[in-house]
Amino acid sequence: MLRSTTTKLPQLTSGASTSSILARNTRVVPTVASAHMLRRSFNSINRKKQSLPMNTVIKFVPQQEAWIVERMGRFHRALEPGLQVLMPIVDQVKYVKSLKEVAIEIPSQRAITQDNVTLDLDGVLYLRVVDPYKASYGVEDAEFSVSQLAQTTMRAEIGLMTLDRTLAERAHLNSNIVEAINGAAADWGIRCLRYEIRDIHPPAKVVESMHQQVSAERTKRAQILDSEGSRQAAINVAEGLKQSVILQSEANKAERINQATGEAEAILLRAQANAEGIRRIADSITNSEGGHHAVSLTVADKYVDAFSNLAKESTTLILPATASDASSMVAQALTIYDGITKKRGITPDQTTLRE
Repeated sequence: MLRSTTTKLPQLTSGASTSSILARNTRVVPTVASAHMLRRSFNSINRKKQSLPMNTVIKFVPQQEAWIVERMGRFHRALEPGLQVLMPIVDQVKYVKSLKEVAIEIPSQRAITQDNVTLDLDGVLYLRVVDPYKASYGVEDAEFSVSQLAQTTMRAEIGLMTLDRTLAERAHLNSNIVEAINGAAADWGIRCLRYEIRDIHPPAKVVESMHQQVSAERTKRAQILDSEGSRQAAINVAEGLKQSVILQSEANKAERINQATGEAEAILLRAQANAEGIRRIADSITNSEGGHHAVSLTVADKYVDAFSNLAKESTTLILPATASDASSMVAQALTIYDGITKKRGITPDQTTLRE
């Protein structure tokens, strides 16, 4: 309704009109809520006057409608869809309730969140009349009462949540509002089916801060991804070097094993060859005539050659006293050989040695 404040009118003076004094001292200040309530009241009254059917004894009630009939000013019954018969004069259709689902626009309003952020919100409320009797006699204007209840409930629910939760948990917020409305409107014969928040408008500074936060978060993610890429690249390079070193060491190991195997086989083959040569020489010495003489000659020859190479391999020489006498040297070598053969049980042909 219109809110007015009127002060006491002063007495008229010359040159002052009654209209000017009224203009200065009377202020009519319409508010949005008052105008909204007045408009809804007028519309409700006009709608009731225009939509109430007259008693013509025989009436056809449309589908999804309930007519409340009063007999002599007292509730009598609710007419169901179809053919209905009324008593003239005493019966009167007092209320007509639609049983269809109705969408009510909830105007924009301000609410303060738990972290002291002012939000502008609006929404849509979907409801249905489930009990025509309670909807008619339990409340004066059911739709208006439910819309006011939705606004107060939404403000209360917003006050329990932070801004981030309000923006992220709309479904949870809507279900809480529906549950609260149904708990309060049970005596009104109305059931709230769902509530949808259409728009949430935070202050401009808050929106700017949110944009900066989103930009910082994206920058952070980009830097993290970049660092993760560099880290993974370094790990890949290190892993490659590790595998390269392992493969190189395995190659060196295989190479050394092959070399050792080759050297072992070569030593074995040389040993076998030397053994075979020694065996054949021994067979030749023991089984052939003049073998011992050949050995004696070979030893003497090697003995002389060894003395001849002493000066070539070293600057320090240790020579026997008879180094200038070749025959004495040969005899000494033969004596050594004869001593070795005697220890082995081999008796050389003395006659042949003298010759």
